[in-house]
Amino acid sequence: MKVVLLCWRDTNHPEGGGSERYLERVAHYLAEQGHEVVFRTARYPGSARREVIRETPESKGVLFSRGGSNLSVYPRALAALLAVRCGIGPLRDFKDADVIVDTQNGVPFFATLVAAAPTIVLTHHCHREQWSVAGPILSRIGWLIESKISPWVHRASRWVTVSRPSADELVGLGVDEDHVEIVRNGVDPLPPIDFEGDATSNTVHLVTLSRLVPHKQVEHAMDAVAALVRRHPNIRLDVIGDGWWAKKLREYAHDLGIEPYVIFHGHVTEEMKHRILQRADLHIMPSRKEGWGLAVVEAAQHGVATVGYKSSAGLRDSVVDGETGLLAGSEGGLINAVEWLLDNPEEMKKMGKAALGRADGFSWKATGRAWESILREVAGLPPADVSPTPPAPMMRAPRQELPQRQPQSQHEDQPEHGHAH
Repeated sequence: MKVVLLCWRDTNHPEGGGSERYLERVAHYLAEQGHEVVFRTARYPGSARREVIRETPESKGVLFSRGGSNLSVYPRALAALLAVRCGIGPLRDFKDADVIVDTQNGVPFFATLVAAAPTIVLTHHCHREQWSVAGPILSRIGWLIESKISPWVHRASRWVTVSRPSADELVGLGVDEDHVEIVRNGVDPLPPIDFEGDATSNTVHLVTLSRLVPHKQVEHAMDAVAALVRRHPNIRLDVIGDGWWAKKLREYAHDLGIEPYVIFHGHVTEEMKHRILQRADLHIMPSRKEGWGLAVVEAAQHGVATVGYKSSAGLRDSVVDGETGLLAGSEGGLINAVEWLLDNPEEMKKMGKAALGRADGFSWKATGRAWESILREVAGLPPADVSPTPPAPMMRAPRQELPQRQPQSQHEDQPEHGHAH
């Protein structure tokens, strides 16, 4: 099977994140099964236009084809798909592709308009709350494309998303629920960690693992530190990740007077990331919107519970509220939730243990097999002949399970965890 994957970034891009890792893990799984896979994406400083990356010596490898910037990557990819029909261009070896995956990060590539192969639309979540950062004009255009034009253009296409709340959002935009399937994130195995913690230290480590961009709202984690540091002077906040908003966040920590309590680690290696998570007591994910929240499961691998927002959508799936973490309805509620867990460390440990147990149920192998099944079905190919494995995290979005959607506001009053200050 020949598969074309379209995504605006890859994981080596300075702004790459969890959604890019998701598609790359799927790509490498497919390559390991003997399929031919090309990952078409944008260029960035130091990147190659064309390279083959193998995760294992036995793999055929994934061809990474790069061209364009964050915006021009879209027309450049469409031009490449048009050129391939003439047997030329960077995707020329995929003239007879069986299926195309069009990743909709706000807007899709609209590959279905120019490609001969059937298209699957992959979207992690809807971007209604995030479009405002694009400015008044682009935000209106972007939301029009995402909410109206794309569902209509792709009305006959299969859609894949990563959580139940994201599936509900797609159906709310008019996507046929019978065309929506959920394939949840996997998680990488833990690398060997030679961790030597200080058993005598009474420092409580909070951690946030995220790209540093406005909609991740890392400021809310710092607000929690500022609100609680007098009662809990031993808390520290580890911020893992980087992005164009990093300078603003450092300035915000200075303005709050909590610079000694916040450590900005920037981009770190996988080993260092897991070292920091290993010593963490609580993970805070105050993002405005998530499709799933890969960092939730990465923290859970270390027995660390998560505090986040109900309104973030995907966290209502990746966090079992009250069991593997706490979900709040407002910033005040998030601070209350953090404070309650700090005041009740046994409950925090209990939730962390439950999170660890749940994390054991996710793997990229299961995610990859679910994708291979969908791709074969859409391409009209017979199912793969594989040995029995644990059930893949895939499900159809059935009509009876989708609740009646109600108008919501991000500032809507909701019950909070903990007690009011």
